[in-house]
Amino acid sequence: MSRSRKVSLLTAVTAALATVLMAPAAPAAAANPYERGPAPSNASIEASRGSFAITQVAVARSAVTGFGGGTIYYPTSTTAGTFGGVAISPGFTASQSSIAWLGPRLASQGFVVITIDTLSTLDQPDSRGTQLLAALDYLTQRSSVRTRIDATRLGVMGHSMGGGGSLAAARTRPALQAAVPLTPYHGTKSWTTVRVPTMIIGAENDTVAPVSSHSEPFYTSLTAAPDKAYLELNNATHSAPTSGGNVTVAKYSLSWIKRFIDNDTRYDQFLCPAPTGSAIQEYRATCPHS
Repeated sequence: MSRSRKVSLLTAVTAALATVLMAPAAPAAAANPYERGPAPSNASIEASRGSFAITQVAVARSAVTGFGGGTIYYPTSTTAGTFGGVAISPGFTASQSSIAWLGPRLASQGFVVITIDTLSTLDQPDSRGTQLLAALDYLTQRSSVRTRIDATRLGVMGHSMGGGGSLAAARTRPALQAAVPLTPYHGTKSWTTVRVPTMIIGAENDTVAPVSSHSEPFYTSLTAAPDKAYLELNNATHSAPTSGGNVTVAKYSLSWIKRFIDNDTRYDQFLCPAPTGSAIQEYRATCPHS
C-alpha cells in the first residue's frame, strides 16, 4: 500500500472515530419526576420525622362541607415541586386525635396530609369513605395549600371504620393511587371492584375487627387491584394504629404510599420480598409490584 493511501485511510478512520466520540450520548432514562426526598433506608422510614420541614393548618368544621373539618400537615418548602395528597379518617366514636400522629410523620416525608373529623363520631364506614373523598376534594380544590398538591396523585387511609371507609373510597374512586386500611372494619367482605393499589394492615389479637372476618377476606377479595399487600401485626390489638405511633404501621404505610402515590420504586425494597421481623405475624403481597 502506498504511503499516500495509508495516510488517507488513517485520516478517514480518525475522522470516523471523532464523529463517534463527539456524537451526543443516548439520553438516560428520565428520573421519576415524583420522587421526593433522599434515598430511603430502614432508619429513615422508621424515623418519627423525615427530611421535610413541615407546618400545619386547622380546617374548621364550619369552613367545609362533606366532612367534619380537620388538620392539614404539609412541607413548608415548594422547591421540590408539588406533593401527593393523603386523607386519613379515624374510627367509630373517635376523633382525628386518634390518627393525628400520622399527619406530621407522613408530611415530613413529602406529602400533604389531612387528618379529618367525621360529621358524626358514629358514622358508618361507607359514610367515612364519602367523607375521605370530600376531604381530598377540599384539599385539592379549595384549601390554602391546594397549589402544593398534585391532584392526580392522591390516596386514602383510615383506622377501623375509617379503614373500611378507605376501602369504600377506593371502590368509588378508582383514580386514587393508594389505599391503606388500618385494622379495617366493614360489613361488606368482598371488594372485587377495587382497582386501587391497597395495603391492608391487620392485628393478630384484634377482637373488634378480627382478621379472620375482616382484614383477611378483604385482602383475598381484592382480585382487581393491580397491587395489594396484607400485613398482620404480631401480638397487636385493634388500637395498634392509633395515637401510640406504631413504627411498623408507619414504616409500611409510608413505603406503600411512596411506591404508589409517588411511583417511587426506591421503596420496593421494603415491600418485596416479604418483610420479616418480630413485629410482623404475617405478610402477603403481589410481588413484584407493577
